[in-house]
Amino acid sequence: MSQSDKVKTHKDLDAWQKSIELVKNVYELTKSFPQSELYGLSSQIRRAAVSIPSNIAEGAARQTTKEFIRFLYVAQGSLSELETQVIVSESLLYIDHDESAAILGKMSVIRAQLAGLMRSLRPK
Repeated sequence: MSQSDKVKTHKDLDAWQKSIELVKNVYELTKSFPQSELYGLSSQIRRAAVSIPSNIAEGAARQTTKEFIRFLYVAQGSLSELETQVIVSESLLYIDHDESAAILGKMSVIRAQLAGLMRSLRPK
């Protein structure tokens, strides 16, 4: 379903659906992190990833468009946080370049979807 169609819930949003897929990818990716990172970088990456669809959902449930947009900005912030953590993970050799590029590519799509959604929600 495209973002321009009638949205019934957050589950109808492409950005939410893609970010759920991103969470699955991140959890799979971090399975191979060293055990010493279980409560460190691995946990941070997972929390940042989960924060993206969570903020989209929370914003969609709010009473006003202004509140929804604010939560979409928070989701964008979590994307930036996750981007940084993926780059750090690659630099520490916890993930290889191809894995990093794949995740960052998916994040780029979500970032564009969030920007488009915010544009569509702003008053004309």
